[in-house]
Amino acid sequence: MKYIQRYLYITIWSVVFTACSYLDVVPDNVATIDYAFRTPLTAEKYLFTCYSWLPGFADPYSGNPGIGGADEIWYNAHYTYNAFLLAQGNQNIQNPFLDFWMGDRGGVPLFRGIRECNIFLENIDQVKGMSDADKARMSAEVKFLKAYYHFWLMRMYGPIPIMDTNLPISATVEEVKAVTREPTDDVVNYIVHLLDEAIAVLPEKVQFEVQELGRVTKPIAMAIKAQVLVTAASPLFNGNIDFPTYQNARGEMLFNNQFHAEKWALAAQAAKEAIETCEALGSKLYYFANSGYAISDTTKTEMSIRAAITERWNSEVIWGSTNSTAGAIQTGSYPRIFPGDADYYGGYMSVPFSMVELFYSANGVPIEEDLDWQYADRYRTRKAIAQEHLYVKENYVTAMLNFEREPRFYADLAFDGGRWYGQGVYTDVNNFYVEGRLGGAAAGHAYAYSVTGYLPKKMVNFQNAAGPKLWTVQRYPWPIMRLADLYLLYAEASNEAYGPSDEVYHYLDLIRERAGLLGVEAAWGQHSSRPTKYQTKEGLREIIHQERGIELAFEGSRFWDQRRWKTAVRTLNHAIVGWDVQQETPESYYRPKIIFQQTFGLRDYFWPIQESELIRNRGLMQSPGW
Repeated sequence: MKYIQRYLYITIWSVVFTACSYLDVVPDNVATIDYAFRTPLTAEKYLFTCYSWLPGFADPYSGNPGIGGADEIWYNAHYTYNAFLLAQGNQNIQNPFLDFWMGDRGGVPLFRGIRECNIFLENIDQVKGMSDADKARMSAEVKFLKAYYHFWLMRMYGPIPIMDTNLPISATVEEVKAVTREPTDDVVNYIVHLLDEAIAVLPEKVQFEVQELGRVTKPIAMAIKAQVLVTAASPLFNGNIDFPTYQNARGEMLFNNQFHAEKWALAAQAAKEAIETCEALGSKLYYFANSGYAISDTTKTEMSIRAAITERWNSEVIWGSTNSTAGAIQTGSYPRIFPGDADYYGGYMSVPFSMVELFYSANGVPIEEDLDWQYADRYRTRKAIAQEHLYVKENYVTAMLNFEREPRFYADLAFDGGRWYGQGVYTDVNNFYVEGRLGGAAAGHAYAYSVTGYLPKKMVNFQNAAGPKLWTVQRYPWPIMRLADLYLLYAEASNEAYGPSDEVYHYLDLIRERAGLLGVEAAWGQHSSRPTKYQTKEGLREIIHQERGIELAFEGSRFWDQRRWKTAVRTLNHAIVGWDVQQETPESYYRPKIIFQQTFGLRDYFWPIQESELIRNRGLMQSPGW
């Protein structure tokens, strides 16, 4: 491993200790490093300052580009959120959206967060009255955070400076300008090195759950290491030939254009080790417990899927964010069930057809492959029959697209005529249904409605309730990493490294079983027009990619997956399509309508650096294509 000592560049002369959580314990508001590390209490406050730079994972508007920045979620023209503007192709170099380099337009200044981490690591040993074990644990947490901030920046900007130590205030202009981007392989090696140091020390579990849930543990660090290595092994960073002349100020090539198969093997090993550790410590896929009410297996399956996200600290959550809990995303995903001038404005986070059609048929294969599913008739309509009432309202006319789909379709999506389970009534009787056509309750507000006819029901806690004049929200910590994600990371890495295997099928089938589906071999062998698809690396890759898109829908993964797979130039160059939602009759409503034409170019794989930053430091280079 090539270790590179680099200095932190954040317009260094302007850096002051403001907006830090430890300031409230400093007399006369004069912050000093000595005071911050005077006692165990003040040092712990500084530790939480290091945590405070984590992105707003549950923020669907600005904090997390993965939620609203691609093609999973769409808004109407009334909304001008930063992530939505990014999805519309409005990124720019003057004032970039979701700028995590400088910390602007919804972004967090992560280089400043790294600076805080470096300060902590440089000073923790001077704390008196703190045990060596506590110092070691806190240092390991901060090394993890420092690694994660580098990783987040690498995914956004590609080659980045490695910030191992801070630049002193006395630094010369020449020293500042020496800061430059480093080759992506070196950035990955540095991140993994920090994670390995943290993993060796971090506890397996937090000791006091009430006070410490959300703090980093060994399984969290191992899972993120797997995610880092899978990202590094993916086409965007492994054998990328699209930027052959992109080099830093020292003349080093920043992308390794040679594909290295061993990167997938390392990723598979890290993911398997993380799985084994997590499972040994009690992690398991979430299944909905008996609610005390008589509910059908259909409802239990739906709730197993939904509550895996929304039930606080359930058995599947490996890393949950206490800094970012799901509130606004639930409001935006909740359709109006009752007519009236409600005090909340819900139901404006729309799901385009690109996601709606991604979900499998009831047979567990893509709808365009299913031998029995009438793909050509998917936009026609029919009435729901009585046996379908747990999915669609009896005798309600809706699109064929909404029938005979897999359970995750009904658990994840709200749509016109679809059942909405919950609302304080936890039985299969007296169900609520969405009325999305013009004149229906879900279409009753000037701008709080779905522009496509679909909403991400998955993100809403089933215990929430709404009425004509009320809206109660059961917030939950955002699941940054859950076991299903880790299973899929391992399946992907193992297939890329070694090809199809029973073990890859095993981890895919664990997820599919929870979703009420046949295993991969049975589903494709019995129901697909491509019955041997799963038997080749290329075919199984398609299956794994689609499985990730479905299982992790609306959680912010698809945005990064499309980039690391280098498929975004295809998947994000298409029309955003929905129903003609301003119509009242089924015949008029159920007509596909183009809402927006997305564009995505090669340069869009990475964020631009704000132009003013490049003027201050000529040693930095603009991101390729910008």
